[in-house]
Amino acid sequence: MVPQSMFDGIKVIDFSHFVAGPHCTKMLAEHGAEVIKIEPLSGDPARMLPMHKEGRSAFYVQHNVGKKTMSLDLARPEAQKICHDLIKDADVVVENFSPGVMKRHNMDWETLKTINPNLVMCSISCFGQDGPLSTLPGYDYIGQSYAGILDMNGEPDRAPVFADLTFGDVSSGTHAYAAIVAALFHRFRGGPGQHLDLCLQEILFSYHEMNVQLYHASAGAFVPKRSGSSHGVAAPAGIFKCNERYLFVLALGAQWDKLAKTMGREDMLSDPRFADLAARGANKEAVNKAVQSWLDSIGDPDEALKILQDARIPSAPILSVPEVMEHPHTKARNMVRTLVDPVWGELKVPRTPLRFSAFPDTPEQTAGFLGEHNHEILSEVLGYSAQQIAALESEGVINAKHI
Repeated sequence: MVPQSMFDGIKVIDFSHFVAGPHCTKMLAEHGAEVIKIEPLSGDPARMLPMHKEGRSAFYVQHNVGKKTMSLDLARPEAQKICHDLIKDADVVVENFSPGVMKRHNMDWETLKTINPNLVMCSISCFGQDGPLSTLPGYDYIGQSYAGILDMNGEPDRAPVFADLTFGDVSSGTHAYAAIVAALFHRFRGGPGQHLDLCLQEILFSYHEMNVQLYHASAGAFVPKRSGSSHGVAAPAGIFKCNERYLFVLALGAQWDKLAKTMGREDMLSDPRFADLAARGANKEAVNKAVQSWLDSIGDPDEALKILQDARIPSAPILSVPEVMEHPHTKARNMVRTLVDPVWGELKVPRTPLRFSAFPDTPEQTAGFLGEHNHEILSEVLGYSAQQIAALESEGVINAKHI
């Protein structure tokens, strides 16, 4: 029988919170996995983040679409038994607590692999499961700090800056998704289950596409530093201003020849200071000054962009979030996903950017309320009676309110 989705029959138990883990399990849910999200009695702290309507967090909805929700006190043995019973026939467990938390709740890899030897368990943390920093709490920006990312952002003579978005958490979730799919592929070929150790700092460190080798290959002579609005070693590559609009212009290789001719600066093509990529990088101030002077002479950012893009010179306006959402290309590619939520109604969020020709449609999903599926899972999956469920509620093992 042809599967209705890529992960038909895959069962995921999700202990994660905030962004990194939930982003991973959201993608698994979008592609057909049954994801059961386990939250504490107080809920995933993401439920407290804005915006809110009737107490429901749009932030939480965005990162948890497609999941069934349970709310348990994991410190209680009865709750641990519920989780162990669910994990017996699960394919994947995802968690992003600090190392040691899952062990305190009898949910660590050494415990779970005895319950289900075929299990793929993915742990996402700021510093990984071992090493001197591993026991420290951490979030995206802490990982960026330790990975040398923040040190590269900002003006050379000013404090580092950070972008107010968690690209480290989102990309860690995406890396976790890829690792889980690889581990499942290995298992389907006859391999055993395994534990995946995803380290946010390590993932962010891998984004240094040249800085590490530049430092090492130069024997320390080249120390990567903040370079502000222009690239550290390439030119032209950076942010320029045209009237009141900021543009990004990048011209490497043959694109530089096109740009010089477009600017009416053919003289620069025979100047040894601009003979190749390395020479232009060494003389980037002169290159950038020429580009800025040309943009000043045009004065109209739309006209400048048309000239550059007609010449196939990589360039773009620096768009705001509302401008991106309204851009014709964004709409043509359906980059904005519209969720239909029982409280929010229509809610726009970014579409997951993985596209598959066999499954082109994004499923209609929303996020569960806190503990919404406690009764369903306990009764229909684990065979608990109504009396047993009522007792768990009265004893505070599970959340009695589905909010």
